[in-house]
Amino acid sequence: MNPIKNVSKVSVSSPTLAGAMTACIWLAAGALLLSLFLRFGSMQESSLPMYALAVHGCSSFAGGFSSGKRSGRKGWYFGGSLGIVYALLIILIGFLSVNAGFSAHTWSLLAIVIPAGAIGGMIGVNLKK
Repeated sequence: MNPIKNVSKVSVSSPTLAGAMTACIWLAAGALLLSLFLRFGSMQESSLPMYALAVHGCSSFAGGFSSGKRSGRKGWYFGGSLGIVYALLIILIGFLSVNAGFSAHTWSLLAIVIPAGAIGGMIGVNLKK
């Protein structure tokens, strides 16, 4: 049997898509952490929406950072566009899963994730070597 000598690597060429994947990974980790705090810690369920918005902000920041670092230029643009894509993805999932419409929570989500993604993108561009 002949071994495979050349294995092609899969790489994401779009900075926004790479940032969205990073943001989804951070969102999954944050949701797992919140559920563990809720189950085993002394966290109350009434404070969950505030912590969920913090997790969304951190996820958007990490995705914007990854997007800006991958693009190497216009960090605010790629990070902000990642924030918009991330917010639309979260709103779409909320609408399809629990039939959640537009509310004050939706606007606060937009107000948090778009600037967080843009700031993460600016920092990501400036840390590129």
